[in-house]
Amino acid sequence: MNNKNSILIPKTDEKIERPVFMVPVSAGFPSPAEDYVEGSLDLNRHLIKHPAATFFVRVSGNSMINAGIYPNDILIVDRSIEAVHNKIVIAVLNGELTVKRLKLKDKEIYLFPENPDYPPIKIEENHDFEIWGVATNVIHSL
Repeated sequence: MNNKNSILIPKTDEKIERPVFMVPVSAGFPSPAEDYVEGSLDLNRHLIKHPAATFFVRVSGNSMINAGIYPNDILIVDRSIEAVHNKIVIAVLNGELTVKRLKLKDKEIYLFPENPDYPPIKIEENHDFEIWGVATNVIHSL
């Protein structure tokens, strides 16, 4: 992950509300048109549960593509969520930011990529290691 311009702090007082349609959109055959709007969706309220503990990071590299995380995606990261086994975390390893899946096994800590082209990283005692937060959502363009 590139440290250059990668951490973004959200404006938590700004609302982003858009209409939400009650009827799910079909990914198979089209369904009859419905004119029902459920209400408004505030993306801050929907995606950010703990505003004071939340930040954004932009992803570089492709070590997490099998988890649906691609280069230039934006991750929403919550520092208030406990980093437990199998969570996707933002960690600092020897001064570098990285996004990986946390694996805990018999008091050992591993950072697993979600791409078979990359090896898992075993955290050793001599590593400078800290978990910054847990990724809760990913935003990417189609």
